[in-house]
Amino acid sequence: MLTKNEIYEAVITDYTAEGQGIAHIEGCAVFIPNAIAGERVRVRIEKAQKTWAAGKITEILEKSPHRVNRECPVAKLCGGCDFWHMDYEEETRLKAERVKTCLNRMAGEQLEEMPILAAPTCFGYRNKAQYPVAQKKGRAYAGFFRAGTHQVVENDRCYILPEQTDAVKTAVMDYVNQYRVTAYDEVAHKGLLRHIYVRRGAVSGEILVCLVINGEKIPRPEELIQRLKKIPGFATLVLSVNTKKGNAVLGDRFLTLHGKGYIEDTLCGLTFRLSPRSFYQVNHHQAQRLYQAAIDLAGITKEDLVLDLYCGVGTITLAMASAAGRVIGVEVIPQAVEDARDNARRNGIENAEFLCADAGAAALELEKQGIRPDVVVVDPPRKGLSADAIEAMHRMNPRRIVYVSCDPATLARDAALLKQHGYRLQTAMAADLFPRCAHVESICCLVRE
Repeated sequence: MLTKNEIYEAVITDYTAEGQGIAHIEGCAVFIPNAIAGERVRVRIEKAQKTWAAGKITEILEKSPHRVNRECPVAKLCGGCDFWHMDYEEETRLKAERVKTCLNRMAGEQLEEMPILAAPTCFGYRNKAQYPVAQKKGRAYAGFFRAGTHQVVENDRCYILPEQTDAVKTAVMDYVNQYRVTAYDEVAHKGLLRHIYVRRGAVSGEILVCLVINGEKIPRPEELIQRLKKIPGFATLVLSVNTKKGNAVLGDRFLTLHGKGYIEDTLCGLTFRLSPRSFYQVNHHQAQRLYQAAIDLAGITKEDLVLDLYCGVGTITLAMASAAGRVIGVEVIPQAVEDARDNARRNGIENAEFLCADAGAAALELEKQGIRPDVVVVDPPRKGLSADAIEAMHRMNPRRIVYVSCDPATLARDAALLKQHGYRLQTAMAADLFPRCAHVESICCLVRE
């Protein structure tokens, strides 16, 4: 067992799923942030367990050629990004390697290469932000949580966000401090403003501002609205009432103070309505590439019935509608389903329908009704597919399953289960929708044997 506060010399050999470096010291796995594979470093052990330890670099003895100066001044403190210390070439390499390793180890594949859809830029790509709010010495401020904590790190300019998004945060905080709006204290469960939620349409430029509050109203809302009107693209202000304890950001009730309560944006040539709870990929350019890959892999014809589980506001569903005979989308969030149906109407799509239900339960019910889709598309949350969804897909027996994933580990687990039901992995690729962050998307196509 390693000794806490002792300094050891080690070589970084790999990365964790969260982007930390991995070294092995005296047979113990040591997890080290801000490290790059191949580097030889001195590490101070900050936490020591029997089989693993966590450490911090005190000196780089042999520097990787992929190490760069951080462009973000708070990158080492903020938990929003993970890779400002390395170049983009190494970042995409490790993300592709992660997807390949998961599929090989957990799904029994023997993939030698993993292609990745690399992003054209690491700057200003993110169309959504959730700023937690805190208070210190009588002054409220907003930023992002420090990694592994709920300590808010103040940041004037986040480089992965558009400038307009940070301008909204600044305007809100000026209003908050002028009118003494209290910041929420999650320990005491007191204070009004919990989060500033901002969504911006990449094509439309429209901005939705949603304040998450521990209450029913804010003081002097007209003063805030006047400030926000000075920001190009501001379209609507919504309050999300969240009076519950816990880590959930958005509440269950939404009160529109200005505008329509939603914005619109264009994706894959279609117009979508976006409410605060609507799922919408945060990287517009990369989302279009990802969805086009899904459409290509699906191999849809005009005679096909397509089932899209976990459909959100219907982005993939409606994008596939023009190629299919009929499409059915399933989503558990009522507001997202309402948006999906509205999106179908506004785009003049008549061969799409949407069901509000749990994906697994809905799939089983459709199977009992004799629905036999030719293609099933799934884009589940990080926990992956439910057992009910896999069982229903097995019974439906589609010729192809297109799986879009935000977690390579659950993708590999589910791919292994689907292989047991007579499918084989035909194609897989990674897609970087989150440059500078550890998350990686992936997409694969499984075909019926």
